[in-house]
Amino acid sequence: MSKLAVIAVGGNSLIKDKRKISVQEQYAACLETAQSIVALIKDGYHVVITHGNGPQVGFVLRRCEISKYELPVIPLDACVSDTQGEIGYLLQKAFANVLKQEGIKKTVATIVTQVLVDGNDPAFKNPTKPIGTFLKEADARLHEKRDGWKVIEDAGRGYRRVVASPMPIDIIEIDAIRTLVNNDIITIAVGGGGIPIVKEEDGSLKGVEAVIDKDYASGLLARELNADCFIISTAVDKVCLNYGKPDQRELDVITVKEAEELLKQGQFPAGSMLPKIKALIAFAKETKNTAIITSPKNIFNAVKNQGGTRIIL
Repeated sequence: MSKLAVIAVGGNSLIKDKRKISVQEQYAACLETAQSIVALIKDGYHVVITHGNGPQVGFVLRRCEISKYELPVIPLDACVSDTQGEIGYLLQKAFANVLKQEGIKKTVATIVTQVLVDGNDPAFKNPTKPIGTFLKEADARLHEKRDGWKVIEDAGRGYRRVVASPMPIDIIEIDAIRTLVNNDIITIAVGGGGIPIVKEEDGSLKGVEAVIDKDYASGLLARELNADCFIISTAVDKVCLNYGKPDQRELDVITVKEAEELLKQGQFPAGSMLPKIKALIAFAKETKNTAIITSPKNIFNAVKNQGGTRIIL
């Protein structure tokens, strides 16, 4: 039977240069990503792709800021759904074109994905995730009063909005995703960590102003699908110990136990490598399958045991 790979692509990997942020330039980055993943498809893998959306949500929020006196602010859950559709479209088009070049006939589809969080998650009481651009104090106070934002002053650089980052607990559209995978459709899902949703007392769904970490959500999806491998694509070929120091050392293969010990030592900074390593550990422990972290260009080689950092049970 064909193997299943869940591949998490970072939103920043679609914007490699802050001066090159147009849709056309993001599409060019999507093409590069598609080319590296299609090599796996040619090798017989089913694939599910997830992606980040931090910069893209920032663009939506910036447009809202520019038009704040003319148009309503877009709620954060709607910002995530907007960017899921936009990035999904770019990836769909890129994959379709690369597949055509390779003579492969496959369908690509994006699922606008809702992800359930707990309304009582402690993160809601202590929002810490900065989003959007820096604001002047007057604008920050306007949003604070009019829109209910929590804003903080950031080291003299201005004010920023902060929101909760609760843990994902369920993927609402998981059955639809399974159906696509079982029909060998290349599936793009859980974009930006998913649209954050809570359940009301009557069971109805409600979007909330939060950001779900895309690595945790991608790991949850990989576990739910019992993927054969879970790959997090990031800016480095391999995870490094003592990163940026003279004694920096790359890791090839480590066990879950070794990875947990490195976490305790503080080797992986929060907001960077920490959630990635935690998501990979959780996947390897639950499925007993291989978890990988590597750069986009190295995905195929890493899956074939020729690169990247692998976490095994």
